[in-house]
Amino acid sequence: MAYLFDTDAISEILRPRPLPIYIDWLKTVPREEQFTSAVVIGELYKGAYRSNAQQHHLTNIERRILPAVTALPYDVATAKEFGIIRAQLEEKGTVLPDADLQIAATAIYHDLELVSGNLRHFSRITKLKINPILADARSDH
Repeated sequence: MAYLFDTDAISEILRPRPLPIYIDWLKTVPREEQFTSAVVIGELYKGAYRSNAQQHHLTNIERRILPAVTALPYDVATAKEFGIIRAQLEEKGTVLPDADLQIAATAIYHDLELVSGNLRHFSRITKLKINPILADARSDH
């Protein structure tokens, strides 16, 4: 199984003391099965530029994150999947922020399992496969 890492899943590894259960699991995932979305990279950059430790965070993104995962583009095929998801959620009255839907659409289009600590949030998207390792690690902590 290959994985798409949400923003919180990537941010966790940059923490001073990341959750050991999550880190141990991550070490078992081959590099070629680790993906993220260009949307996630944008969220990481936004956080870095809003931080008081801007250069530290920019360095982490460019030296630690970008070499470690394959960033998938948000393209027309992914945008179509986004449109399907957004329309379904609007029908149910359970809309999520566009960035989260774009991340989910990337995972669905590329048949990847989303790694996120926000299970309740993403579980609204029926076609999305979600890996609970980060949420489980947080609840065990």
